[in-house]
Amino acid sequence: MQMPMPQTRDLVLIGGGHTHALVLHAWAMRPLPGVRLTVINPAPTAPYTGMLPGYIAGHYARTELDIDLVRLARRAGARLVLGRATGLDRDQRLITVPGRPAIAYDIAAIDIGITSDLPAIPGYSAHAVSAKPLGDYARAWEGWLEALAENRLIPQVVIIGGGVAGVELALAMAHRLRGRDAQITIIEAAAMLPNIGAEARKRLLAHLAKAGVATREGAGISEVTATGVHLADGAALPASLVLGAAGARPQGWLQETGLDLTDGFVTVDKFLRSVSDPAIFAVGDCAHMAHAPRAKAGVYAVRQAPYLLDNLRAALGAGRMRAYHPQRDYLKLVSLGDKVALADKWSLPLEGRWLWGLKDRIDAKFMGQFRDAKPMQPPLPPAMADGLQAMLEGRPLCGGCGAKMGAQALRAALPALSHPDIETGIGDDAAVLRMGDQRQVIATDHLRALWDDPFVMAQIAATHAMGDIWAMGARPQAALSSVTLPRMAPEMQARTLREVMAGALAVLDPAGAVLVGGHSAMGAEMQLGFTVTGLLDGPALTKSGARPGDALILTKPLGTGVIMAAEMHWAASGDVVAGALAAMVQSQGRAAEILGPHAHAMTDVTGFGVVGHLAEMLAGTALAAELSLDALPLLDGAEALVAAGHASSLAGANRAAVAHLLDAPDTARAALLCDPQTAGGLLAAVPAELAQGLVENLQDGGFRAACIGSLKDADSPVIRAR
Repeated sequence: MQMPMPQTRDLVLIGGGHTHALVLHAWAMRPLPGVRLTVINPAPTAPYTGMLPGYIAGHYARTELDIDLVRLARRAGARLVLGRATGLDRDQRLITVPGRPAIAYDIAAIDIGITSDLPAIPGYSAHAVSAKPLGDYARAWEGWLEALAENRLIPQVVIIGGGVAGVELALAMAHRLRGRDAQITIIEAAAMLPNIGAEARKRLLAHLAKAGVATREGAGISEVTATGVHLADGAALPASLVLGAAGARPQGWLQETGLDLTDGFVTVDKFLRSVSDPAIFAVGDCAHMAHAPRAKAGVYAVRQAPYLLDNLRAALGAGRMRAYHPQRDYLKLVSLGDKVALADKWSLPLEGRWLWGLKDRIDAKFMGQFRDAKPMQPPLPPAMADGLQAMLEGRPLCGGCGAKMGAQALRAALPALSHPDIETGIGDDAAVLRMGDQRQVIATDHLRALWDDPFVMAQIAATHAMGDIWAMGARPQAALSSVTLPRMAPEMQARTLREVMAGALAVLDPAGAVLVGGHSAMGAEMQLGFTVTGLLDGPALTKSGARPGDALILTKPLGTGVIMAAEMHWAASGDVVAGALAAMVQSQGRAAEILGPHAHAMTDVTGFGVVGHLAEMLAGTALAAELSLDALPLLDGAEALVAAGHASSLAGANRAAVAHLLDAPDTARAALLCDPQTAGGLLAAVPAELAQGLVENLQDGGFRAACIGSLKDADSPVIRAR
């Protein structure tokens, strides 16, 4: 069998800025074999600042500003680490990301942008929002508009900073708030619009006056409060929104790296490489080009991308370095609010709707690069055995529990079991073993990776395996790991195993389970599994035992199967995928403690879907389950993805396995009853009178729990969903 190319070097992109996004886009078309590419970014999306004024003015939807790093990373074959870098150990070549093990690199590039925070102003951090980073400002703007629509505030805005950015945002706000009698004031410590041509400055000031935007030049600020801004001269400007758009501050953690910095920005040479460390590159606003100093501008970040790509490849052993020499001037397109723009270059200003159209086309072309369809699949072989084409043209094999065999195939293969030391074997979440007076439960789970981050994938796999122990009401005891990694150089094996073990321990240690050993191997892809044991202090809490009148409680929302299947098709947005990952790594230990003492029966919801596992609870009983579709907790985006035709590769087998039991409408929400869950929630049958209180306790503990139905007497098992 042809194995994937071995990995020998780690390239890490710190930040999802515009330059790195373009590098990822280009890498997808021209990857360098042997390189494991990693992107570290706090969020699954990266906003494009060039379209921010259009969004504020109401010309674009919020989602149109986002570069989806989840899709982009998948297309580039990169792993995406959702976290914020806060430090760099250059001696050990490690990047600090709080909440997880440090990430090792051989070559790293920094593209983390800037911030327009103004911490020196008293009260700013508590009562103002900064234009950068864009995400925080966009959320604050949306919340402010909502409050304004509900008449909960007065439309008074103060913008700190009278540069092009502040003026552009003021005009965008004025357009969006027209007819609202809004008061918008720009405060500038020096002179307005210092970095633009004289004629363009004159025109922009005239547009501000026409839009009713007031300006205060040479004004110092003494304090920002909950009600407005106090100036150094004693004047007070009332404001329900205070926006900082002044200056460009570097990220503070760069000061601790030991890199050569210029005013806090990473000093780079003509190859975009740190002048003090050849293993570190920096681009965009967080970099200072020592050979050609320039003001911070997005145009430089965009044009640096092909040079950075070639220079990273050269640093990794392929090709030669290319020097980047930025142009001295560039076309500045300033939005004026109502789909009109002003252009300034060489002090020759122009303005008009056609210029806004030009800007809109430039922005659309830039963003269009990141919305490409998924890569073309390789052609099918010219000759193949019967049945192969149908399988190859069907849904690709999912990761996680979506890669499980169907319930019917498993039942047909599993043998009957009888042994004096085994109290409960095949058929429950875990086997119960007798050891004298003590009883132990044991279970095993193994997952095909559905996410390329070894730390997060290990958290998911350990949480998934521990679900069987928690569902049985046992105290977690010990765990053995089973790890298969792609072929890679020995040092990279060690790095990856450290991440896997750290992810596993992040789940096992708080649960009280000791990782006592395991087995490792190399293969075509990452696969992780755990065999876990637990001790019983009383009777095992099994799938059987449910009673008529019991309420059914589910502790986690449904949808991981369809979301991760859609992610494989580049159809699930980054925010939706991040929500699914957060659900999968949530431990169910506390939920088991809340439910266990009261549950008549309990199981964890995994590969067979909530209906498949409910069917196991009803097996051998004369009970009917009545489910409320409206009560089902669902992950954001899951229902819409099912409606769009997406499904896990196991969903069909799950439906077939319960077809004789399930009475449900043909809707997207009902289809999620058969969605295979990875590291899913607990499903418990509890006394009806306790259900509301238990759900409230679970919700107070951070679980998206719900009572999804009830049980009643019936002639034979049946599941009705309405």
